[in-house]
Amino acid sequence: MKKPTDFAYTLSKFFENYLTVLCNFSENTICSYRDTFKLFLSFCICSEGIPSEKLCFKDINADMIERFLHWLKNERNSSVSTCNQRLAALHAFFKYVQYEHPELSVLCQQVLFLKFAKNEKPELNYLTVDAVKELLAIPDTKTVEGIRELAILSLMYDSGARVQEIADLKFGDIRLLNPATIKLTGKGRKSRIAPLLQGNVKILSAYIQCNRKKLCEKDNILFFNRSGKKLTRSGIGYILNKNFDMARSQKPELFPEKISPHCLRHSKAMHLLQSGVNLLYIRDFLGHTDVKTTQIYARADVTLKRKAIEAASIIDVAKNVKSWTDDEDLMSWLNSLGKQAD
Repeated sequence: MKKPTDFAYTLSKFFENYLTVLCNFSENTICSYRDTFKLFLSFCICSEGIPSEKLCFKDINADMIERFLHWLKNERNSSVSTCNQRLAALHAFFKYVQYEHPELSVLCQQVLFLKFAKNEKPELNYLTVDAVKELLAIPDTKTVEGIRELAILSLMYDSGARVQEIADLKFGDIRLLNPATIKLTGKGRKSRIAPLLQGNVKILSAYIQCNRKKLCEKDNILFFNRSGKKLTRSGIGYILNKNFDMARSQKPELFPEKISPHCLRHSKAMHLLQSGVNLLYIRDFLGHTDVKTTQIYARADVTLKRKAIEAASIIDVAKNVKSWTDDEDLMSWLNSLGKQAD
């Protein structure tokens, strides 16, 4: 049996031991890293002419990694954020390599010195309260499918959950008895408890009643597709976009042209902020580790900025200031200029 290359051996240990056992990374993170190296091996075959089974560390350098990032951007039309995500995975790998193979420290440092591309942050996408109401009025609650869609959309908004958190929900994560709560497991497998409002309790109760045969054990997936399998992120995104398009066709003035998967989460956070809720509570509610992440909502909220500026203003807007059009002498003088010109 042929001995694996140093790269193949180290990559196997990186996935089988380091990421899963030592770091306890989430399944989503591991899948993202896996996809990065699948792409990297494809690049080595297509562009570098190196079969994956022959790839060694001696074949790799910083210039090669830069060519890989260039290939992602130009050949695969990957976005800047996606390229940065791939580079982050490579950074994590070479940080591991420098401890496993100190003799490769120079290579590792060269790769780790590669900088992320600058990416313009898109404008925060969120809906007004009226827009959310219109969106939640779209699903047809006379059908089982409509009840499921309303349960997903209303839960995404009221709990401020990430799309993946909704997809991962189990029947046992929902408590409908008073006080009603939901357990959400987010990034880094960190869990948080969010309150469920009575409106959401009624919607979820109706959904569970329609699917009581499939929701009898705590470990049963809460939301599933027509095949009875776990609903994916793309499946939830489809439900969101379908109802969004219908709502926008009815009241286009309330909605932006497009909606992001995070839109309802952003909307809930913004509405909490506009209601005067402290940023620290919003941080905990959303499951952020740092309040700096939560501050994006304060920076994006034009309404709050206007209120703050108006509160700090020393100009008396109620004071009766005479308009120039009310000045008869000035108007007469301006009219006289016109006559002189004639």
